[in-house]
Amino acid sequence: MRLRATLLGALPLACAAALLTAPATAAPGAAQAGDAQAGAAAGTHRTRLYVPDANPGAHRQAVDLLRQKKLRDAAGILAMARTPHAVWFGDQSPAEVEREAARVVREAARQRAVPLFALYNVPGRDCANYSGGGASTTAEYQAWIDAVARGIGGHDAMVVLEPDSLALLPSDCGQDDGEGTKTKARYAEVNYAVDTLEPLARTKVYLDTGHQGWHSVNDIVPRLLEGGVERATGVFTNASNYHTEDANSWYGTLISSCLAYVDTGGDSADCPNQWWPRNDAQAWLDTHVDTDPALMKHFVTDSSRNGRGTWTAPAGKYTDAQEWCNPPDRGLGARPTTATGDPLHDARLWIKIPGESDGLCLRGTDGPEDPERGTVDPAAGAWFPQQALELVRFAQPPLF
Repeated sequence: MRLRATLLGALPLACAAALLTAPATAAPGAAQAGDAQAGAAAGTHRTRLYVPDANPGAHRQAVDLLRQKKLRDAAGILAMARTPHAVWFGDQSPAEVEREAARVVREAARQRAVPLFALYNVPGRDCANYSGGGASTTAEYQAWIDAVARGIGGHDAMVVLEPDSLALLPSDCGQDDGEGTKTKARYAEVNYAVDTLEPLARTKVYLDTGHQGWHSVNDIVPRLLEGGVERATGVFTNASNYHTEDANSWYGTLISSCLAYVDTGGDSADCPNQWWPRNDAQAWLDTHVDTDPALMKHFVTDSSRNGRGTWTAPAGKYTDAQEWCNPPDRGLGARPTTATGDPLHDARLWIKIPGESDGLCLRGTDGPEDPERGTVDPAAGAWFPQQALELVRFAQPPLF
């Protein structure tokens, strides 16, 4: 059921509010948003993606907008909330995560859809920054992963494993000792998760690459290999970030190709990276990589907030612009779909839940306000109405 502003305008306020707060299963069309996005991809396989329960903040904001008679904005928030996106697990106990994972895969099976899980519980996650936390020990993490695996069982699932786990190692942020103990543990933890989840009958696991504005291909490929990517389905990129879909798919292609090159005995230092002229990089790939795409590592991208690409702070305005942190005037990106038209690109996904805050963004100031917005940003993961409305209004392609 795709509600246009005109349809909402014809509904009494109470009726519209009831629709906004109805469970996602009442809107079967939304669960196929990816199919509509990819409708022209004749002959390309399409998988229905699961629509989880929305953040309650989305419902509250949509109802509030209806009361203000801002019908188009309310419809946009509803459409965003009812688009397939990831289910994040990270702070639950093993018993809780097993129960919740089992509930999600059962519900997805009833929808004939595939759920996307973002697992976010590795020890020392986010280098103890805005999204810090995670399991206390490697053993605790392994028990948690075992519980996730029991919850998924033999059901369909896609797993983006631990955003920032490989792009932001303990050694990258001064949290390790001289022996690299915590970084070695990180690799062991990621490997354990791969070896536990990928063998499940219908689960695909993707490993972290950060994004194309961060690590070069030459830098991230050795980390992926150390993390066990050879035993995973592939990699994910741009999680919770804003790089364009073109940039993301090219970065994924270069990483997949470099992994294939290394698999045949090549050195990752020789691979072209995302900063090479594209024609030169493509010529190198044409010469050095002839692996069948079906045998290469695939990738998925996060298009949840990249409709307008990245934000560049005004020159010289901030000592630490934090351009990744709740940047202003960004828009929703391409709708989730498994029909990308690229044999290496398994899916465009909404990994980050759009509308949820990146955290308290101070941009090098003493705060507490975000100086770019003039407000105190919500904590990481909390609903951010101002940003949610921007994402809806500036969506590319438009929601309506």
